[in-house]
Amino acid sequence: MLSRKVPLDTAPSHVAPTYASRGMTHSLLRFVLPEESMEPHAAYQLIHDELALDANPALNLATFVTTYMDDEADRLLVETANKNAIDWDEYPQTVALQDRCVNMLSRLFNAPEHHDGVGTATVGSSEAIHLAGLAMKFRWRNARTAAGLPSDRPNIVMGANVQVSWEKFARYFDVEPRYVPLTPTRFVVGVDEAMALVDENTIGVVGILGSTYTGQYEPIAALDAALTALCEAHNTEAAGDDGAARDANGWKWDVPLHVDAASGGFVAPFLTPELLWDFRLDRVRSINVSGHKYGLVYPGVGWVIWRDSADLPKELIFEVDYLGGSHANFGLNFSRGAGQIVLQYYNLIRLGRQGYTEIMESLSETARWLATEIGRLDDLEIVNPGSDLPLVCVRLTADAPFSVFDLSDRLRLRGWVVPAYRMASDAESVAVLRVVVREGLSRDMAQCLVDDVVAALAHLRSLPPDAPAAADPLTPTVAHPASAVAASMLAGLARVPGQPHGARTKADLTTPVDPKTKAVC
Repeated sequence: MLSRKVPLDTAPSHVAPTYASRGMTHSLLRFVLPEESMEPHAAYQLIHDELALDANPALNLATFVTTYMDDEADRLLVETANKNAIDWDEYPQTVALQDRCVNMLSRLFNAPEHHDGVGTATVGSSEAIHLAGLAMKFRWRNARTAAGLPSDRPNIVMGANVQVSWEKFARYFDVEPRYVPLTPTRFVVGVDEAMALVDENTIGVVGILGSTYTGQYEPIAALDAALTALCEAHNTEAAGDDGAARDANGWKWDVPLHVDAASGGFVAPFLTPELLWDFRLDRVRSINVSGHKYGLVYPGVGWVIWRDSADLPKELIFEVDYLGGSHANFGLNFSRGAGQIVLQYYNLIRLGRQGYTEIMESLSETARWLATEIGRLDDLEIVNPGSDLPLVCVRLTADAPFSVFDLSDRLRLRGWVVPAYRMASDAESVAVLRVVVREGLSRDMAQCLVDDVVAALAHLRSLPPDAPAAADPLTPTVAHPASAVAASMLAGLARVPGQPHGARTKADLTTPVDPKTKAVC
């Protein structure tokens, strides 16, 4: 989050306490450091009350990030909040826990035992993506330099549906991003289209195990096979008289595949262990995963794992000795809290393979049930029924007289955060809603969501055809009038009295609803 300095003459000047107390009976300057101290309980209460304006994490169906952990995990987090994970000499056991996590994850992702794999904890998958990208760029540049070839035009090939961290990597580290466009019927990377973008300057190809847009897995095995065939065909065709594989420049193609498993890395191994996407594929050289998503750890912790130490160029590794001892470091951040690393180890030993499998199966069952129930409703079409990630993605039918942004806005009135957005290029014509199923969204809560979707659809159907719509991020529009919103608070989120949960059918969506009743979960 980027914050701006606010001119004092244009902004609200004070923060006022919600409750008066002896510790704080006056307002506080909003953007100026106070001259005096205050009692800790007063500062706590002031901040506590202001944060009450945030969304309820349990109803935030937009985020993949973990919002619940065991009480024992909460205690560990508090106990390790004052430890800096970079202080290896001072906190050697924290380092030992990170080493264990890297080893467990390497084997979870089927790294070959005879390979000297490496990995590190990161501050989420964003840092992990940057580190993996840097390793690919340096590996390519070193090989180009050794061959006496120019290394000033690196590119990376990926679907237009990649997470924004890949765009950041390309921009920050001067790598040309080559995006495979989507289509109105294909929301993941096209294999043939990706191969058409690969050339001698390609540092790597990215495959996504769990697209942020739809939750779908990209065809990693197909990417691996196509990339291997492309490199072998090119090298064979360009082989020299001595049989060495090279092109006119003397350059052998050896393009690696990186798997962005930020979301799916803690799902696929437990739900579909037979799926080939990891180090069992020869071209997969590195994998990133978010511990704070389906790794079930509070934000933020991520992991990046390399198949072999040779895949991580040595010049990227720093030997740091001024903290005591000498330790290898590779990261964009230096100081960071140790708590999330400890919590990841806690989850790995607390849950084990059985526990993770049970949780992922439960989430997947809830997602599929939710998709089935929503799929029965008029106006909605299922894009992804939770077949990969436990995530439901829906769009509106062509004849719906409102937008997904209207529906998202309507559900907000009940506290649900269900994001609406348009697909990446060239599929911007498709707008969808996404429900991420995490721990905390029980079947009962999912039923409440379905009931509120039913009520919201009924309300939106009842509006006049020319009623102003909620804002589409690509189309400036006017928000609903205050009177419409006020009326909708009473009428639109209503259920028929006496009806059991889920009893309404498609035909019921146009049935008038008693405005005196409100949906209750």
